[in-house]
Amino acid sequence: MNKIVLEHYPLEKLPEDIQKAVGSAGSVTLTIETERPVPLDRDKLVAELRALKLGMLPDKGLSLEEATRQVRQVRDEWED
Repeated sequence: MNKIVLEHYPLEKLPEDIQKAVGSAGSVTLTIETERPVPLDRDKLVAELRALKLGMLPDKGLSLEEATRQVRQVRDEWED
């Protein structure tokens, strides 16, 4: 998980709703943390895998040919 901490961050750079919630402080300490994706429960995972296998979900990946082309391109970049 990534975390960014900005100390003495000017309040006027924050969105209005946050400025109102903070009050009249001149600066704040801003902490930003990335959220972990919520894992699928077993039933949802099984349902999505079955739907994908049956072609009911869009294939978010690449064709075999396109994937092969991209792998070879990256491999060739490292060999140069």
